[in-house]
Amino acid sequence: MKEVIDIQGVTKRYGKLTALNRVTFSVAEGSLFGLIGPDGAGKTTLYQILTTLLSPDEGSATVAGLDVVKDYRKLRTKIGYMPERFSLYPDLTVSENLHFFASLFGVNVEDNFDLIAPIFEQLKKFPNRRAGALSGGMKQKLALSCALIHRPKVLLLDEPTTGVDAVSRSEFWGMLATLKEKGITILVSTSYMDEAERCERIALINKGRILDVNTPDKLIEGMDKNLYNASAKEMYPLLEALRTLPGVTDCYTFGATLHVVTDEGFNPDAASSKLHQKGLNDARLWPAKGNIEDLFIKLAKEDG
Repeated sequence: MKEVIDIQGVTKRYGKLTALNRVTFSVAEGSLFGLIGPDGAGKTTLYQILTTLLSPDEGSATVAGLDVVKDYRKLRTKIGYMPERFSLYPDLTVSENLHFFASLFGVNVEDNFDLIAPIFEQLKKFPNRRAGALSGGMKQKLALSCALIHRPKVLLLDEPTTGVDAVSRSEFWGMLATLKEKGITILVSTSYMDEAERCERIALINKGRILDVNTPDKLIEGMDKNLYNASAKEMYPLLEALRTLPGVTDCYTFGATLHVVTDEGFNPDAASSKLHQKGLNDARLWPAKGNIEDLFIKLAKEDG
């Protein structure tokens, strides 16, 4: 399958800080690819390179067959970019923003409205409302519409769901799935580990380094092994106690429970008995299902 985004050994430094360290991965044509990592991992720096706003210090990157440095003028017409922060004009109306971004690319809104129609459905009810007065979810939809109005080949989304409610997040990922079906290649970054499962392939990034690249299912194969949930009324004392038990290699907060990583010789029944002896009489241990977040924590610790 043709690779639409190809990143090879990209490094970017800011003085003594290495924001990206030999980043390498590729994105297949027509796919939905996720770049997953915490704040400060280097995601935005990579996006600024892919959108020709920065040049790499080392390595190379191409998008839609165009080099991000040599072909930056041509490339800008082939991509749609939605940065993390709301970047539209807050004093312009919904309609004015849409028409302004269409004019930048020399197209008419009507020419490509079919592409954004499902996204724009709610926005068209108040075309004269200023963008700055929209809710978080509506700002998100308007920004996406403006990024798509010239029908780009590649859509680059930098943490698009940050700061929006859970319903809007779910709706947004549904929109991305529809756009993928229309043949648009999508690279989306997020710090929400649960969103990784919505992508066909993902790259895990931390401190400017790629930790692993694969499908979500392949990445978490074997993560259920030697992984347990733990809970008790007093969670912090439970956390401290578990970290002292034989066979426990790691323990961390995971939602409303703890996740306990163990070695092969760990005995959950013996561990429960020791917890009860320490006064944690209601402590429970049971097998856990590993996910991307568990894998990321493991790989980040191994990477140092």
